[in-house]
Amino acid sequence: MKKRALLSVSDKAGILEFAQALVALDYEILSTGGTMKHLKDNGVAVTAVDEVTGFPEIMEGRVKTLNPMIHGGLLAKQDDSSHIAQMKEHGIQPIHIVCVNLYPFKETIAKPDTTIEDAIENIDIGGPAMLRASAKNHAYVTVIVDAGDYEQVLKELTSAGETTLETRRRLAAKVFRHTAAYDALISSYLTDLAGEQFPEQVTYTYELKQPLRYGENPHQKAAFYSRPLGSDFSIAYATQLHGKELSYNNIQDANAALQIVKEFQQPAAVAVKHMNPCGVGTGATIAEAFNKAYEADATSIFGGIVALNREVDAKTAEQLSSIFLEIIIAPSFTDEAMELLTQKKNIRLLTISFTQQKKDQWNTVSVEGGLLIQQPDTYGFDDADIRVATDRKPTEAEWEALKLGWSVVKHVKSNAIVVSDAQMTLGVGAGQMNRVGAATIALAQAGERAKGAALASDAFFPMDDTVEAAALAGITAIIQPGGSVKDEDSIKKANEYGIAMVFTGVRHFKH
Repeated sequence: MKKRALLSVSDKAGILEFAQALVALDYEILSTGGTMKHLKDNGVAVTAVDEVTGFPEIMEGRVKTLNPMIHGGLLAKQDDSSHIAQMKEHGIQPIHIVCVNLYPFKETIAKPDTTIEDAIENIDIGGPAMLRASAKNHAYVTVIVDAGDYEQVLKELTSAGETTLETRRRLAAKVFRHTAAYDALISSYLTDLAGEQFPEQVTYTYELKQPLRYGENPHQKAAFYSRPLGSDFSIAYATQLHGKELSYNNIQDANAALQIVKEFQQPAAVAVKHMNPCGVGTGATIAEAFNKAYEADATSIFGGIVALNREVDAKTAEQLSSIFLEIIIAPSFTDEAMELLTQKKNIRLLTISFTQQKKDQWNTVSVEGGLLIQQPDTYGFDDADIRVATDRKPTEAEWEALKLGWSVVKHVKSNAIVVSDAQMTLGVGAGQMNRVGAATIALAQAGERAKGAALASDAFFPMDDTVEAAALAGITAIIQPGGSVKDEDSIKKANEYGIAMVFTGVRHFKH
């Protein structure tokens, strides 16, 4: 009796050649639907599954392989006497090779005009059932879900007449990863439809984008995974035009730069080091914006990551190439800019779509033994319930400076203080254990430029010492959430120095 192989794939790449090779090895081919037609049309002898089951496909093809004649052949222990006896009693033949891939659910829901009905019809039932059965029984069954494995399977069948247990186990593990990812997409889709934010269980799936040389440090192993159907506006979906591979830290920093630059509609440039902005600038042109970002902190930008929200032209490229940068991210680069920048062998040049931003996805952060999930902090200046708390209101120029500082400070590690004017950051105090410490760093960096500038804080002032420090440095406007039991002390201190202070009612902690 010939050995049997069941082939039923939505992705036909390589399946004809695989089937022909199996026939040459004296396998009987079982198949269904489009796969069967494809093979028959190309001269491959195929046995229809309904000939084996003795039952036709019904319910628009929803039921065709869910039958003991198929699943008995997949799940039978082929060296167990009781299983062999039952197969003989019921006329079941073992199936030795299963090659199945699933209805294109991910591709279906990725289409903007997909209906719920289309999505539901592309939830595969029989395919996962066959895959899981075969993978469970991999001691006897070779199961393939990836066309990239055809070659290895054929090599072993040709040389030894069967695959090795090691290969079958590896393929079985791949199957369970595949079906788990498939189910994760379906559960996520249906959970969203049901409007459940925090279900009793949550499962995410990610696809390997690239292995990394190492993690945060050379002794740590790492890899980069992308989320299927994720936002186009992300490093995971960036196109690298030039330079060596991204590192773990590059990816973290590049992501931080992107989150900041997307705050701005006008031409803007953001320089990041260690996931904190060291310089943010805006201008009438992207060259002017980058010049402002550079002037914000000409020391820290060295070896940094720069994100720009406009095409990089030759003039901007000249400025960028004059300093050492790890990565430059932009919507595009002109030919002249590419010619200039690619003279540096190692600099990474990335393009990202700034016009196809999808809705913000929830943030996930791992902790030992668990996962934290939260909405992204998309709350901006226009969303805030702005209240001028002091006697003096900000001037028009101060309002612009406050807006810029408020847009940036929420992306700075807490405790965070940003000093800015209407076009650029002047000083950044990040990750300090007390607020006045963060202010001291930001004000010291700003130096004389702090005179007449604005100061933004990610959280309220617990005491009036930050206002005092700001006033002594020459700050004339402050923006902060308010809400401290000692707000009146800070308001009084601001009035004493003639500072305009604005409350937003919104905190921007970032850990």
